[in-house]
This record gives sequence, structure tokens and C-alpha cells, in this order.
Amino acid sequence: MNIMDIQAEKNVLIERLQKVNDLSLIQALKHMLDYGLREKESWISIEQYNKELEDSDAEIDKGEFLTHQQAVKEINAWREK
Repeated sequence: MNIMDIQAEKNVLIERLQKVNDLSLIQALKHMLDYGLREKESWISIEQYNKELEDSDAEIDKGEFLTHQQAVKEINAWREK
């Protein structure tokens, strides 16, 4: 797709977006755009993702985690500062 085609598609999208009155649809589109605009350099590989999951599981097995109540208490303490 060349630059002119891309610009034409953007214009069509803008025209259609102007007609939308559904907030949830607008928010969903916004999230999709945010996702698509993220730097791909910040993405991790599936191998890194799986390693992080394994590391997290190991921490949980060792008891290194907060319960929901502990996390809420800690967050509330941050807010009080």
C-alpha cells in the first residue's frame, strides 16, 4: 500500500469515526490503536514470556506473593503518603 492509499484509508476511517456515538466502541478502537502504535521493540519474545511465567510460578511455590487483602492494604498505604 502506498502513501496515498494509506492517507485515503485514514480519511475514510476519520469520516466513519465522526458518525460513531457509542462510547464503548470509541474506547475499544482507541485501545486497538494504542496497541498497534506501541513500539515493537518493547515486545518480548514468547520464550521470554514463558520464562517470566515460570519464574513467577517458582516465586509462588516459595510463598513469595501477596494475598489480595495484603495487596489492597499495601496500595492503601501508598495512597496515604
